[in-house]
Amino acid sequence: MTAQEALPPTAPAYGVIGAGPCGLTACKNLLQQGFEVECLEAREDLGGIWNLAAGRTAAYPSVSMITSKRLSAFADHPMPSGLPPFPSQTQAIDYLQSYADRFQLRKHIEFGKRVERAEPQANGWSVQVVGESAPRHYRGLIVASGHHWEPLMPSWSGTFDGRLMHAFDYTSPQEFEGQRVLVVGAGNTGCDLASEISRYAADTALSLRRGYHFLPKFMWGAPIDRCGEAFARWRLPLFIYRAIAGCLLRIAIGSPVRYGLPKPEHRLFEAHPIINSQLLYDVGHGRVRIRPDVTGLDGSQVCFKDGTDDPFDTIICATGYRPEFPFLPPGQMDNLYLNVFHRERNDLFAVGLIQPSGSIWSLADYQSQLIAKVLLAARDDRPTAATFARAKRRDGYRSNIRYLSSDRHRLEVEYFGYERSLKTHLARF
Repeated sequence: MTAQEALPPTAPAYGVIGAGPCGLTACKNLLQQGFEVECLEAREDLGGIWNLAAGRTAAYPSVSMITSKRLSAFADHPMPSGLPPFPSQTQAIDYLQSYADRFQLRKHIEFGKRVERAEPQANGWSVQVVGESAPRHYRGLIVASGHHWEPLMPSWSGTFDGRLMHAFDYTSPQEFEGQRVLVVGAGNTGCDLASEISRYAADTALSLRRGYHFLPKFMWGAPIDRCGEAFARWRLPLFIYRAIAGCLLRIAIGSPVRYGLPKPEHRLFEAHPIINSQLLYDVGHGRVRIRPDVTGLDGSQVCFKDGTDDPFDTIICATGYRPEFPFLPPGQMDNLYLNVFHRERNDLFAVGLIQPSGSIWSLADYQSQLIAKVLLAARDDRPTAATFARAKRRDGYRSNIRYLSSDRHRLEVEYFGYERSLKTHLARF
């Protein structure tokens, strides 16, 4: 699509799918550049996974952010100074509500509007909303529906007589009181759940596929990502940064092996960081037992890679989520420039389709700013629009870190390097 192509009279606006943190900042940044926006939200309130009042999500009542408030906040809406360094779920949703209110975003959001199908046209997108007789037409489409909605369950041989569930369905540790519980998956969620449940369960175990590096939430009394920000400002080569950070971690918490965890087989930062100060403490005190990878199920018994088996009442799979966009034609989100821009079309964008080693909110803000600037340049026929169009077909984001090859790292980006890439592009506009 070019800026000069005719559009149907019913397509003055850009459609934003999703009113979570990413959809909110997408709306705000496009509106600030003078674009008309309609935001379609399937649930009855904004906030995405952070709004538990609107229904079950990947979050749960006791969850806290794993990125600090300053580095999580949107660029022009700081979090209140009275909040703790790592805000809770209720504080996070309050912040998102205040963001929407400050920039008057609610009047641009339609709640209870689930997108059934979005089809590309020669000059825009046709969007069918569930329950509506006629499709809507949009000048362009910004997909900000998130990627933590479709639970990814492991496949094991055998059957389990107890309760088998995904972390998506977790609500409270009290429901496991007196039970034998196995948590599968050593991501941030799995580690948090194992520690939390161990206060109530008769036996709590955590199954790890491999060894991991653990980062404390605080270093020298400051949030760990603030320390990372300081290192990033120095622009140190990766091997020096890794060496310094590794030395500091050994001083601060020591090797995970000394707590009873397996030795990591990858270098620091080559996997999505596990930021948790509690699990090592609980493992060291015997509240959480560490088990290897699960190989099969047999009644109440769970079989492990080392040939042993243990009985459990409940298995909680903290095994991540599958990015799904069932309303789009297949392949539309497979190869995006900067994980944002469709390579061929100039009217399809994604916001938040990343798994950063830091806050997704602040990066989504920069992504949205860049989308708005690109659309503005195209509308005004500026040379930078054509330059960017060529670049997005040719270039790609190159991380200086080689992440482990796994589904978990398919959307992984190194926070500070990715942020610099977005800011560099913004400066050109």
